[in-house]
Amino acid sequence: MDWLADPFAVSQQWLFETLVQPLVYAAGFGGLVEDAFDATGWLLVGLIQIAILIALIGPLQRWRPVEAVTDRRAIRTDILYTLIHRLGLFRLALFLLLQPLFDDVLGVLRGRGWGTFHLDDLWPGVTDVPWVAFAIYLVVLDFVEYLIHRGQHRFNWWWGLHSLHHSQQQMTMWSDNRNHLLDDVIHDVIIVVVAQLIGVAPGQFIAIVAFTQLSESLQHANLRLSFGAIGERLWISPRFHRVHHSIGIGHESNGPRTLGGHNFGVLLPWWDMLFRTVDFEHRYDPTGIRDQVEPDASGRVRDYGRGFWAQQWLGLRRLAGR
Repeated sequence: MDWLADPFAVSQQWLFETLVQPLVYAAGFGGLVEDAFDATGWLLVGLIQIAILIALIGPLQRWRPVEAVTDRRAIRTDILYTLIHRLGLFRLALFLLLQPLFDDVLGVLRGRGWGTFHLDDLWPGVTDVPWVAFAIYLVVLDFVEYLIHRGQHRFNWWWGLHSLHHSQQQMTMWSDNRNHLLDDVIHDVIIVVVAQLIGVAPGQFIAIVAFTQLSESLQHANLRLSFGAIGERLWISPRFHRVHHSIGIGHESNGPRTLGGHNFGVLLPWWDMLFRTVDFEHRYDPTGIRDQVEPDASGRVRDYGRGFWAQQWLGLRRLAGR
């Protein structure tokens, strides 16, 4: 994998020395230079991802859209979420606020013997091949992602936060990061802790996150695309994931206004197939949440907010109400 890692390392060093390092020293944070170098890697990954979104997935959306674009304001809000997450602003805030907690928790776990086992030691000679180790960690973390996603749809309090992600009725490639910030904190804490415990190296972790995010951007695209009868069972397509966002189908299991749903997988449909939460029906339904479009007993529909701050505030109110 050197053909990919070496150019990335050179680009990261150049971006750090040219832009990030001068800003860090100018702001008086010279003691955080090493952390700033690591953050530069996330910034570079985000810039590459955004370039791919614009150059590749954007034209695909215009080529075979599921629906006409009618709500550009909602899309602009999603773009803001994408920039916050992909350019490292969310991770910077997470580092400043939660890094001491991470260190304490991981210190306690390692003190009790956790975090000393690396999955890529399972089969010496095979699993020390970089791409094999990458594939192992990708599959394991994808299973963890599936479990997290099931929890987001299982527990009322967690759905109160996660429902913001499902409230987008104008799905596009920018919709993946449309989440409540507290929901993202919970998700990222779980993923980081698991990655540390099973021995994912920092470089591998960045690559896994970047690869996963790009796939998720494609899945959320306004794109009429299926991978076929075999491909749909190997990798999650835009059609497969749109079912998850479809009103009723994706977020209900036992009738209207219940919790649950189908197609929770993030990269691999295997977990949905294994736990019988899969729906392979070939359909492209309207997206959103039932209580957005169908009045309750009092004749009201739920407001999930239009702008970033309104959506965050209403998410906290839903959490408190549940």
